[in-house]
Amino acid sequence: MQTACQAVQHQRGRRQYNKLRNLLKDARHDCVLFANEFQQHCYLPREKGEAMEKWQTRSIYNSAVWYYHHCEDRMPIVMVTEDEEAIQQYGSETEGVFVISFKNYLDNFWPDLKAAHELCDSILQSRRERETESQETHGKEYPEHLPLEVLEAGIKSGRYIQGILNVNKHRAQIEAFVRLQGASSKDSGLVSDILIHGSKARNRSIHGDVVVVELLPKSEWKGRTAALGENDSDDKASGESPSEPMPTGRVVGILQKNWRDYVVTFPSKEEVQSQGKNAQKILVTPWDYRIPKIRISTQQAEALQDFRVVVRIDSWEATSVYPNGHFVRVLGRIGDLEGEIATILVENSISVVPFSEAQMCEMPVNTPENPWKVSPKEEQERKDLRTTHLVFSIDPKGCEDVDDTLSVRTLNNGNLELGVHIADVTHFVAPNSYIDVEARTRATTYYLADRRYDMLPSILSADLCSLLGGVDRYAVSVMWELDKTSYEIKKVWYGRTIIRSAYKLFYEAAQELLDGNFSIVDDIPELKALDKQSQQAKLEELVWAIGKLTDVARHIRAKRDRCGALELEGVEVRVQLDDKKNIHDLIPKQPLEVHETVAECMILANHWVAKKIWESFPHQALLRQHPPPHQEFFSELRECAKAKGFFIDTRSNKTLADSLDSANDPKDPLVNKLLRSMATQAMSNALYFSTGSCAEEEFHHYGLALDKYTHFTSPIRRYSDIVVHRLLMAAISKDKKMEIKENLFSNKNLEELCRHINNRNRAAQRSQKQSTELFQCMYFKDRDPETEERCIADGVIYSIRTNGVLVFIPRFGIKGAAYLKSKDSLVISCGPEGSSEWKPGSLQRSQNKIISTTAGGQSVTFHLFDHVTVRISVQASRCHSDTIRLEIVSNKPYMIPNTELCHQSSLLKSELVKEVTRSVEEAQLAQEVKGKVIQEEHQEYCQTKGRSLYTLLEEIRDLALLDVSDSCAM
Repeated sequence: MQTACQAVQHQRGRRQYNKLRNLLKDARHDCVLFANEFQQHCYLPREKGEAMEKWQTRSIYNSAVWYYHHCEDRMPIVMVTEDEEAIQQYGSETEGVFVISFKNYLDNFWPDLKAAHELCDSILQSRRERETESQETHGKEYPEHLPLEVLEAGIKSGRYIQGILNVNKHRAQIEAFVRLQGASSKDSGLVSDILIHGSKARNRSIHGDVVVVELLPKSEWKGRTAALGENDSDDKASGESPSEPMPTGRVVGILQKNWRDYVVTFPSKEEVQSQGKNAQKILVTPWDYRIPKIRISTQQAEALQDFRVVVRIDSWEATSVYPNGHFVRVLGRIGDLEGEIATILVENSISVVPFSEAQMCEMPVNTPENPWKVSPKEEQERKDLRTTHLVFSIDPKGCEDVDDTLSVRTLNNGNLELGVHIADVTHFVAPNSYIDVEARTRATTYYLADRRYDMLPSILSADLCSLLGGVDRYAVSVMWELDKTSYEIKKVWYGRTIIRSAYKLFYEAAQELLDGNFSIVDDIPELKALDKQSQQAKLEELVWAIGKLTDVARHIRAKRDRCGALELEGVEVRVQLDDKKNIHDLIPKQPLEVHETVAECMILANHWVAKKIWESFPHQALLRQHPPPHQEFFSELRECAKAKGFFIDTRSNKTLADSLDSANDPKDPLVNKLLRSMATQAMSNALYFSTGSCAEEEFHHYGLALDKYTHFTSPIRRYSDIVVHRLLMAAISKDKKMEIKENLFSNKNLEELCRHINNRNRAAQRSQKQSTELFQCMYFKDRDPETEERCIADGVIYSIRTNGVLVFIPRFGIKGAAYLKSKDSLVISCGPEGSSEWKPGSLQRSQNKIISTTAGGQSVTFHLFDHVTVRISVQASRCHSDTIRLEIVSNKPYMIPNTELCHQSSLLKSELVKEVTRSVEEAQLAQEVKGKVIQEEHQEYCQTKGRSLYTLLEEIRDLALLDVSDSCAM
């Protein structure tokens, strides 16, 4: 009801109102918004002196009574409210219109929803305690936030600054930074973030909140701490000297609370007992270091201490040291693989429920009894490339969702035709259909270290939209005519096509063919079955096509390089699955020229589609921008390069690219890799945006050196590409002066969608990184670092801090801190053979080296880019994720036999995932055997072999708090 929505906006703020609006707009919920204030019989004028809340309640009740009579008194109407006075006044006024509290609504209408009852009780208990506390407590722990009108006036005048709070997870109690946004970033004159030092200055704001900051006098400015830090437990700065003072401030108000679901751990048995036997208020510790402890009310603390639990924050009053919250649901046991994966998903707000029946009913059918076929109508309307073009795909091994295929051929006039053919997802996904709304909500496919969660159902992602070999598929194609010698583009064609991919190649096979190694033919199924003569002819045709594509890609790349395109470095890990979709391997991605060939063709297609949709729809096209990075972010890169005698010019993308190309150490190729990795870290994030919201000079993509860019080539796994496909189809219709059938977003709606997709992309990147770190920790956790040879590895120092160094381990793609000074103030000392030990002494740090000197006068120096031998172990944590711990055991490089060198990396990566998966399965089997004697209440949490995470999360959703232990009462 319109009045109810407005009540939410007035009482709960714009964020809750927007959440409610999005739920109403979501077709999956079957909700209708009734504009009661514009209906003649429902509208009630507000009486003189009547409180807003009273008038809203009266209006809602009046509308409910009208609707009951409108339905001819046949359907009872329920009005849910927490206003006791309204329940008393209206509860028995009209037969058939029930005015009841939410608790009574659950009790009477949904008595069997145990989890909902538990959640409701938890919220009501939290609210009662909050009211009691506000009456009893008079002393304030924090200053009150300023009223909204004062904050807005202060931002306009320049007295206050608006930004997003970003807490340093390594010093969560001490350091947070506010990144300026909106008018504040342009008008304040500040070039750096604002430091918020200590939790008092943070004034109850939580990581991610949009806050308003008042700058402190310059005499009170502080610097960020340069020491390696574990998560400090109190508000004291460490003894290390901080860096140069920077703008420092305090939070005076919060414009938008960005609270979400938080995964927490209950205190251990001993900690609960120390709080008193009947303690109901429990401080739980969030998994995310950046979130403060949350106080919740429960008698179940002891029963839940071995589980990861989801809670929500309700409030944070000025009189309370900690925020108050309530219990939501149990996720799984601490340390259990599925429970830890579920934690990563919740922490990144990723929902992975199965596709609904309504969504699946929209899907096409493709079964042996009823195979899918190209329709005669589509054959007439599309360009048919099945017999005229050699089309093939090049993808990682085991890839199911083949978005893109390529073709190249010689035209009659001698010129070349290059084609990029992308799965036509929008043919199967109609705008605003159930599956379209679901894909829009998910926004992307989520790839974790050992699994993935698809944006679209598998009938599309792995079958009818996947451009598999030897089958007919619908595509959207971009085809260029290129000059036969210069490869300059003469003309371009966009349109819908029908293709039949001749080969589904994997990268390594394509590279072998490019290198002239034809023994790989036996690994290409489409060639293996042919007789020798046919095989030879087909092979020559395919080798020519791959070679010609590579030539064209080199030309395109060279052109971008001249404009300043960057080649950056990241530690990329690829998951390999076997035929049964189990993990076969996790290996670092080896750079091959064929990777670049495919990438350049995709970049070319994205660039030309961006130009096309912008020309047709200049104010509502979805493009992708990559802003130039802030120069101060390059300072560490410049210092590190200087240590090796290189100069990095960061004035433009061209000078940066040229500098990185020349920063090569012939003795150590890792130096250039690490410098490129640092350049990557300094970059701003590339973002989707609506062209109606930005000036054209802001469209530029810094990293790719292109004036316009978008994402068109992966519609199976990115919703942005689906939007771009619809825009391209509309642009083609516009050119032909045909009716535009596609539902295009307005600039405002597109900008809102871009924000959502950008947010989901960041969540996908974080979850992928966190799941990889989880597997690394689980692999090393059960190994004895003192005796296990695989726990010793070669590392490269890439950053110097006041109390240690940051080290990169190429063998595992691990980056981490190695301390040179212990908590007992001992420093590392290395003997003649290089082996280390801890002795009393001191550290002296300079820009590119750190010297450890013992009390006896022995000293050892660690320089940037030195190779050292490190021991890898795991630092376990009950409340947070486990972390990799590195310890320098020798100041000399770790040498491994040459025979192992060639396969060491991939072998160990493979073993890492396989071993973790195997040990988890063994633990699950052991639980099944033990299950017969386990107490019944714990059966809910046993993992069974082969259970999917979808099923597990569905079961967890139904768990109530009482399921944990029958002996505990609420």
